[in-house]
Amino acid sequence: MASSSNSSGVTQPLIPIFTVESYEFWSIRMKTILKSQNLWDLVESWFADPDEGDRLWNNKQKDAKALVFIQQAVYDSIFSRIAAATTSKQAWSILQKDFQGDSKVIVVRLQSLRRDLESLMMKSGESIADFFVQSSGNC
Repeated sequence: MASSSNSSGVTQPLIPIFTVESYEFWSIRMKTILKSQNLWDLVESWFADPDEGDRLWNNKQKDAKALVFIQQAVYDSIFSRIAAATTSKQAWSILQKDFQGDSKVIVVRLQSLRRDLESLMMKSGESIADFFVQSSGNC
């Protein structure tokens, strides 16, 4: 993963931009960045102990930092989906729900794609051009 240096000499990781494609890879990279900044626990499960004022304030600061990372890591067209999120956990959950989907839905999609791939075969005597036209109509 690449990084950049700022004027104070501190190395910051380059934030991968989510483009609606490859949510799984993007989320793995973002988790790694957030973990490296000690922010993932907040994103995964917001925690704040109201009895400890300093800890609550520190968690809010860390959460704001994590939310900034997430907001910077998406295209504007995706940002509108998380713009109302007030915590990093909310923003992450929205993206996860919208782009990762339910595991059952993913399994059904994969089965459907696998079936389509298995049924995609050229017929004997069929030209490549005819096959291409017919197969592109099925997509």
